[in-house]
Amino acid sequence: MPTATMTSKGQITIPIELRKALGLETGDKIDFFEVETGRFVIKPRTASIRDLEGCIPKLDHIVTIEEMNQAIRDGAAESYQKSIESSYSADSRGEAA
Repeated sequence: MPTATMTSKGQITIPIELRKALGLETGDKIDFFEVETGRFVIKPRTASIRDLEGCIPKLDHIVTIEEMNQAIRDGAAESYQKSIESSYSADSRGEAA
C-alpha cells in the first residue's frame, strides 16, 4: 500500500502509482471527502465551468427576450404540427395514435 510523509508545512507528495491511477498532473486540484469519521476519499477536481469559456461562438447581436419567446413559439408550433401529422397518418391507416 502506498504511503506518504507530511512535511512541517503540511504538504505531502502523492505516490506516483496514485497519481497515475487518478490521472493527476502538476497543478491539478484534489478534493477530500470525509466518508466517515477519520476516513477520507480523495478525488481529482473536475474542470471548472470557466474552462469552457470560448467554446460557444458569440452571436453577432444580443438576442432579445422577444426573439427568444418567438423561437419558443416557433418550436412549439413545429412540434405540435408534427404530432398532428403523425396522428393523422396513423388514423388514415386505421391505427390508434
